[in-house]
Formats: sequence, structure tokens, C-alpha cells
Amino acid sequence: MPFTISKPMRFGDCDLTGIAYHPAYLSMLVDVNEAMFASFGITWKEIMFERKMGLPTVSLDLRFFKPAMYGDVLDFTVNVRAIGRSSLDLETEVHVRGDTIWTVKQRIVLTSTEDHKSRPWPDDLRTGLTRYLTAKETGTAETTKPKEHKNVA
Repeated sequence: MPFTISKPMRFGDCDLTGIAYHPAYLSMLVDVNEAMFASFGITWKEIMFERKMGLPTVSLDLRFFKPAMYGDVLDFTVNVRAIGRSSLDLETEVHVRGDTIWTVKQRIVLTSTEDHKSRPWPDDLRTGLTRYLTAKETGTAETTKPKEHKNVA
């Protein structure tokens, strides 16, 4: 089952014509990811300041299809596609009135905020994320280490 949440397109996130300023989407994506963790009872504040772990994004693949406008309500659907030892692969679709406006594939890695090295997912975080683990349309969700992405120059 995916995680879902809706967010309004605010005036401050748009250009002078009322079209969404695309960097604002990244800020919204962070808010959505933070809300997903909170939905299973673990806040980013706890993760970062009490557990001293970070959640940096190491890759993003954004695709834009239609612009959002000031006043639109953006409906986010987040699918956890793979949970590795320390990595997390997410696929998010964003809709306005049923139309897909953008999508993103994202890899997050759990790290220590003290030495910035990857750390394995603690059991409670892994359990919470697993509730949103969703099979891909053409295959099944991965619960082991996902394949590494290779950069092509």
C-alpha cells in the first residue's frame, strides 16, 4: 500500500504567472518524505537529533509532464520500491485533479551524522517502511539490496 498525502501549491512556490517554480517541488518532496516517516511514529527530528542519523538523497530522477498552478492541490503517492541494508528506493507520483504532473525516482541512504558513513536500517524504521513496500507493475518489490545505479558520462 503506498503512502498518500495532499499538499497545496502555495503562492510563494510559484513564479509571477502562477506556475509552480520547479525547485519548490523538491522542498515539497522533502516534506512528503518526512510525513511518511511520521506516519509510522518516527519523526525526522528523532532520527536526526536523538539517533544522530541522516537521510541524504543520493539520486533523483525527476520527470515533469504538466505544470502545477497556484491554488492547485497536489496529490502525492509514494511507493517504497526497495529497502536495502542502508538504502531506500522510492517512486513518487504527483497528480492534480487526476492528471500526472511529475514523477520522481529517489534513492535515500541512512547515514551517521557523526561520521557520514552508511548505517543499516534499525528494525523499527525498516518495519515502518515495509508497510509502504509496493510491487512494481512489471515485477515485485525488492526487500534486499537494490541494484546499484551506474552513472553514464
